[in-house]
Amino acid sequence: MEHLMAVILAAGEGKRMKSKNSKVIHKICGKALVEWVVDAAKECGVKESVLVVGHRQDQIRECLGDKVAYAVQEQQLGTGHAVMQAQKYLEGKEGHVIVLYGDTPLITSSTIEKTIAFHKENKCSATVITADFADPSGYGRIVRDKNGDVLKIVEDKDANCEEKNITEINSGLYCFNIKDLLAGLSELNNDNKQGEFYLTDTLEILAKKGSKVGALKISEASEIFGINDRVQLAEAAELIRKRIVDMHMRAGVTLIDPASVFIDAGVVIGMDTIVYPGTYIEAGSKIGEDCIIGPNSRIVRSTIGNGSEINNSVIIESKVGMDTHVGPFAYLRPGSDIGSKVKIGDFVEVKKSIIGDNTKVSHLTYIGDAEVGSNVNLGCGVVVVNYDGKKKNKTVIGDNAFVGCNVNLISPVTVKDNAYVAAGSTITEEVPENALAIARSRQVIKEEWVTSKGMERGKK
Repeated sequence: MEHLMAVILAAGEGKRMKSKNSKVIHKICGKALVEWVVDAAKECGVKESVLVVGHRQDQIRECLGDKVAYAVQEQQLGTGHAVMQAQKYLEGKEGHVIVLYGDTPLITSSTIEKTIAFHKENKCSATVITADFADPSGYGRIVRDKNGDVLKIVEDKDANCEEKNITEINSGLYCFNIKDLLAGLSELNNDNKQGEFYLTDTLEILAKKGSKVGALKISEASEIFGINDRVQLAEAAELIRKRIVDMHMRAGVTLIDPASVFIDAGVVIGMDTIVYPGTYIEAGSKIGEDCIIGPNSRIVRSTIGNGSEINNSVIIESKVGMDTHVGPFAYLRPGSDIGSKVKIGDFVEVKKSIIGDNTKVSHLTYIGDAEVGSNVNLGCGVVVVNYDGKKKNKTVIGDNAFVGCNVNLISPVTVKDNAYVAAGSTITEEVPENALAIARSRQVIKEEWVTSKGMERGKK
């Protein structure tokens, strides 16, 4: 059986990141750096990925869970030493292995596929992905023979003057025949200025044995861009963000200003939806067709139905039905389920509540831990008082109910179908079906109170 595997190196400390967290779990567009690499390998048919971990491995394991197998590099003694830690997963297997880095999130499944195809077609023992850099400083140089095959890769610190002039650099990304990789690893030594075991030396070992070592030069050099600090993290994020917004536009989504919109990986947006500037749509969100999203909205792990409009609002872990209008300045907190043809207006906050179809909550209202029926009208300043100081309680408002302005609904309480609540009321008991509830003091007028008390405004 021919295997296609990946070994992904992620054991480094990443000091230049200046972080308490592992470098490879820093996120770009909703995914950790190492997740981008793991997913790229999976998309091109890799069935088993082995992640070599070291520093802060607990964080990496928590991030990826059982998506990969793990090998531990206790001491960081070079890339060759890192791959040696994964040998137990490779031994006894036929096929090919891709070697990748956990901090190169721009690598695409397309490039990995092309590398594997090149490797097989040219019957190589090893293939390295390369690119031309105008300034190759700091990178290993590709030394080729007269036929264009790779003789060796020379690390920048070990390169002589002639080798330093080579502009074709080593990406550190390879495809090996599994057996040939194991044979090369068995002969590695650390006889170099760094005293490390270089994976690159395995290519020279294989070449000296007469095995063919190929090199696939890619035109898009950004794919092999490795991240070492926050500046490079931002640069890579911009490239990935552009890939994502371009993909959505090609799928029929209008982005008014693509440079100002941030969409995480995996977000689904239906065609003919328009996204306005300043909008963030985060991982796990699904937007329907013919929607208007933004400007300046944030949608997190939420679903928005066809034809809905979200204007200057925040929606987190919630559901919005079809042809619903939310905002401006609304806040849907986790667990909210908003129906179709609903109006959630300005400065309305909804938390862990169900709002039925055709209901209007126009402005300055808080609904928490409630179940609101269909065709309900909640006036300005309605507050569902759901917290008694110890626990959250539920309020139920039936279909076709009308709740006037400045009403407090003291949970737990029920307002039945077709009931009315007068403005300014504080409701503590059930309101029966078809009833009107009035819970306020009768108005009292005290004639001439202002003048008798000397309370005229503007009087000098």
